[in-house]
Amino acid sequence: MKPLASEKFIDVSHIVEDGMITYPGLPGPVIGEHLSRADSRSHYAPGTEFQIGSIKMVANTGTYLDAPFHRFAGRKDLSELPLASLADLDGIVIRIQPNAGRAVDASVFTGQDLEGKAVLIHTGWSAHWGTEKYIQGHPFLTEDAVNHLVAHKVALVGIDSLNIDDTADGRRPAHTTLLDNDIPIVEHLTKLDKLPDQGFRFFAVPVKVKGLGSFPVRAFGIME
Repeated sequence: MKPLASEKFIDVSHIVEDGMITYPGLPGPVIGEHLSRADSRSHYAPGTEFQIGSIKMVANTGTYLDAPFHRFAGRKDLSELPLASLADLDGIVIRIQPNAGRAVDASVFTGQDLEGKAVLIHTGWSAHWGTEKYIQGHPFLTEDAVNHLVAHKVALVGIDSLNIDDTADGRRPAHTTLLDNDIPIVEHLTKLDKLPDQGFRFFAVPVKVKGLGSFPVRAFGIME
């Protein structure tokens, strides 16, 4: 689907909301106030007030990016990722047919120019976000698919699904292979139907945190 000419910025990330569940077994964020507007008034001149919010959450919340440290101790954490690996990337969307099954294999990349690109896998699974169906039977990349992506020197891989791996496979081959090759992963993307197949720049930049391997991002595409 080609976006309207007026849509220069295409947001492909979920909203983070109080209590939302991103992944089964992980707690939802708790969003509140450290300082309310009413309480702040005593600190400032009449008519002046501020709100200082607070959030407590696990790093894997909403649409988030995985750095190599998420899988491998001693590898690059969020603070060590170069911006060139996260921002202003040449993007390509690979669209998976609805009847193609859960396992996305290397055949979907046949004939595609992938080198140096942010490869976004559009499965349509994000339509189930916030429902029980989202956490069951989700699409994922097979081992031969991620080996193909590594061999073709992609810059980043994203998917609009619960996990880039089959969660029944404890080896997590997609995470293992991609992150071992310093290829960041973005999971829980959404609205990839709003992006064109090619001809956009992709951004997914997390906060620069030392000692974390995952964090939410505001992922978006900019039309060229």
